Amino acid sequence: MHEFGIAESLLNTALETAARAEASKIEQVNLRIGLLAGVVEEALTFAFEALSEDTPAQGARLVIEPIPVTCYCETCAAFFEPPRGSYRCPTCQAPSRSVKSGRELQLISIEVS
Repeated sequence: MHEFGIAESLLNTALETAARAEASKIEQVNLRIGLLAGVVEEALTFAFEALSEDTPAQGARLVIEPIPVTCYCETCAAFFEPPRGSYRCPTCQAPSRSVKSGRELQLISIEVS
């Protein structure tokens, strides 16, 4: 489960950020995760909670904003959100070979006190 590796990296970054800010507590970690990133939100949350025990991040909330999948149709020159399981343009039915968003995993902010 690669979510433990992601959670470990997030925790290390949060702890370093808190130390630089001379904060005693990490309150919240804000993320944006694309729907194609292959990250299971519940597994990531569980891993973060388990790894953060007995650290300044214990009890911190992971707030995850999902990023939808967006494709580009070269035929129509339009962006679209594909229906689940299909990457065809809803206007012209041409298959899209260009996924523009949905694979991201971004750490947006860390809130400390």
